[in-house]
Amino acid sequence: MTPTSTLPRPGKSILLRPWATPFAKVLRLLALMLGFATSLSFPARALQGNDNCHDPSSIVKDGNKYWIFTTGTGIYGMYSTDLVRWESGSRPVFQAGAYPSWIQSKVPGFSGDFWAPECVYRNGKFYLYYSVSTFGSNTSTIGLATNVTLDPANPNYQWVDQGEVVSTTSSSAANAIDPAVVTDASGGLWMSYGSFFKGIGLIKLDATTGKRSGTSFYWLAGNVAADGVTRNNSGSEAPYIVRNGSYYYLFINKGACCKGSSSTYYIQVGRSTSITGPYLDKNGVDLNKNGGTTLIATSGNYVGPGHVGLFIENGANYLTHHYYDSSQDGRARLSVGNMGWDGAAWPFITRDWIASGRYTLTNQNSGKVWDAWGCTGAQGQAIAQGTLSPGLACQQWNLTPVGNGEYKITANVGSGLAADVVNNSSANGAKLQLYPYSGVAGQRFKIERTNSGGYVLSSVNGNRVVEVPACSTTAGVQLALYDYLANNCQQWAIAPTASARVLATQPAQTAQFSVYPNPTEHGRFTLTLGEELAGSNVTVTLSDLQGRRVYSRIATGSTSLPVEVAVRAGLYVLQVSSARGSYTQKLQVQ
Repeated sequence: MTPTSTLPRPGKSILLRPWATPFAKVLRLLALMLGFATSLSFPARALQGNDNCHDPSSIVKDGNKYWIFTTGTGIYGMYSTDLVRWESGSRPVFQAGAYPSWIQSKVPGFSGDFWAPECVYRNGKFYLYYSVSTFGSNTSTIGLATNVTLDPANPNYQWVDQGEVVSTTSSSAANAIDPAVVTDASGGLWMSYGSFFKGIGLIKLDATTGKRSGTSFYWLAGNVAADGVTRNNSGSEAPYIVRNGSYYYLFINKGACCKGSSSTYYIQVGRSTSITGPYLDKNGVDLNKNGGTTLIATSGNYVGPGHVGLFIENGANYLTHHYYDSSQDGRARLSVGNMGWDGAAWPFITRDWIASGRYTLTNQNSGKVWDAWGCTGAQGQAIAQGTLSPGLACQQWNLTPVGNGEYKITANVGSGLAADVVNNSSANGAKLQLYPYSGVAGQRFKIERTNSGGYVLSSVNGNRVVEVPACSTTAGVQLALYDYLANNCQQWAIAPTASARVLATQPAQTAQFSVYPNPTEHGRFTLTLGEELAGSNVTVTLSDLQGRRVYSRIATGSTSLPVEVAVRAGLYVLQVSSARGSYTQKLQVQ
């Protein structure tokens, strides 16, 4: 693949990177191309396929493929058909020796390493914004290329460069890199950009050409320090704006990127009722005065998360960013996680797709469920697929997040033993059984959501996935680990158990949704819609017993909604309304 994993970024002192000399850089890139051969003994984690990634664009869809563009020679592209397995594109956006000629006049010495692209679809074509700079300099430019398709096999595939959008020089306060595009509530098109030097800026774009419209410019973050003194190097990077409800949310990065496992990148947010700001954090501090509410930072092997993007499909918020995997010598990788909104309309970022609770896990090929075969809950008992029998305890499983999208899975039968890979094996065909939980890698499973709404469960030990062997539809077949093939035998529907449903305030036959868990800890639960509401436009509200609304959300086309709302312990009324009716249930928050 194109070497992209830990390319330097401007604004960071070259003294921090002794490898940034031309010869050392070549050695570094060779190491990236070899996949950090010195670290191959470490277990893989999370996504499948080739997930090398730095400065990812937000996901953009073309046909049945999802694309991400990243920092790399000629602009590197990667694609997926299910949002779990990723593959390298067959060619870069710009071929070697065919880079846009105008770039050299703006950034002398450019050698072909494009940074931090962003891609959006509008007006019947794809607009790809890219940034060009040199190490440690704010002599930079952002350009635009367009294409009617992202599929290199399509005869109409051709990237057409549209030229410069905005540039900066060594005397500029801003730095023209890290572009991100957003549409305001009136349909206006804007681009945020900027990195480290001074801070984050915003300009207006022409909605048709995608190029700059006028000369207006707005500082969004990093312009003025907390003491009111204007200064450079305030450290804001990688802006991304999301519009939700009446607010615009500005995501930024702070800290040091591009240093592998030594990176200190972290993601912050502020919000504003105006696209042009001011953007304030949860404490009311302006992001132009060093404000910012931290959303996610280094956690376990996920070092230096940065450069967020959001893709929404089928009611799910797929939040992308890169991180440096400390278990793989700091290799830059893609993370596709989950983003939600709390009761005060602030976003949260998590790698967990499923809230803690009790569930059934149904294979999307056979229609059969995880079953502690024999139902005694004895140590060593096989975990197999069985025909669903509602209320059967040995088909109910407690999913408990243990960090970074990994789960402990325990059986609701016997002594509550955990799902375990026999002998902690990572081999193809290794079988699942019940065993006392110790937290070893073979007892932890990464759960990821596919584009169809199903889930893939990967063993943390080796990253192979849970499958019904040979795609059997026979009850009693023991589950095992296999290489990921993206078939239905390896994908699971995860739904709260029937016993988890709470009593409604109206007769049970009119209840059209369920909540699990209830009681809920910290106001985090999953709302599952019944047939009458599933797929329709619904409004979800949570009110206290005095009728004061503490949470509200509108969802479209969803069947399962994760909710996290910061409220005090007590009893609340949850209401789900659509054109077909309004339904309520009581919810206890502990």
